Amino acid sequence: MVAVTYNSERLIPDLIASLGPGLEGVDWQLIVADNASADDSVGTVRRLAPDATVVEMGRNAGYAAGINAAVAKAGPFTAVLVLNPDVRLTPGCVRTLLGVLRTEGTGIAVPLLEDGDGELIHTMRREPSVRRVIGDALMGAVRAGRYPAFGEMVTDERLYTAERVADWAEGSTVLISAECWDRIAPWDESFFLYSEETDFALRAGDAGLATRFTPAAKAVHLEGDSKVSPALWTLLTLNKVRLYRRRHNALLGAAFWAALVAREGSRAVLGKGPSKLAVRALLSPSRLRETPGPDTVRRDASR
Repeated sequence: MVAVTYNSERLIPDLIASLGPGLEGVDWQLIVADNASADDSVGTVRRLAPDATVVEMGRNAGYAAGINAAVAKAGPFTAVLVLNPDVRLTPGCVRTLLGVLRTEGTGIAVPLLEDGDGELIHTMRREPSVRRVIGDALMGAVRAGRYPAFGEMVTDERLYTAERVADWAEGSTVLISAECWDRIAPWDESFFLYSEETDFALRAGDAGLATRFTPAAKAVHLEGDSKVSPALWTLLTLNKVRLYRRRHNALLGAAFWAALVAREGSRAVLGKGPSKLAVRALLSPSRLRETPGPDTVRRDASR
């Protein structure tokens, strides 16, 4: 089981407390990659989980780099569980996911997630497309997500009541089979943060290894601040373009970029600060060409 920490001291105690019940009946080891936290994340892990392996990255290397470094320290495994520090497993969660992972053609298993208030989180996603960006812009993500042709986020709550295959799922809680890891890894570190889980799952799908959701396994995700942080929202938006361009031709890539400019521009007109910064970044050729990293986030945050 791997986790990537970055100034996560306050989250670690509850994460570690949930691992025993969540991994009940499963042989596991905890490996934490710390991205040069300024708080006592490393000390807290070592105090509360003395048997854990801690990989000190020495810099803020990003989520994908942390996952890759942690798994590199693992012994032989049948599956890799990737968790955000703000995830809390419920009892038996991982044993159920392992059962789902044994379904033929499955490379990634994901649970039903709820937020801290017990509300369903829409974690399943469809592959990004120009039409889905336009649908999001015209109808909003939640409404568009009810229609497969027009929404990337799967928002029809009836679809969260039974096991099913998704194109990809948000990356806070994923169980990856050893076969999938061996064939698809490493995670692409060039994304730094956001779209790395999309890229990994879509590449797995390309190889015939599906992402399978099950409501029989459950976890709680307290969630991050990409929706309210202008810097992180900008990075998320830019990485969508970068990923799409890698998987499609130049003409489709230009159309996808234009659709995102229109979406974020319409929201910027309504006074949404994160979208204003996102539009500015989308219109900057240098921002789309650069490899994102912590300096990118700090630069946006200082505006």
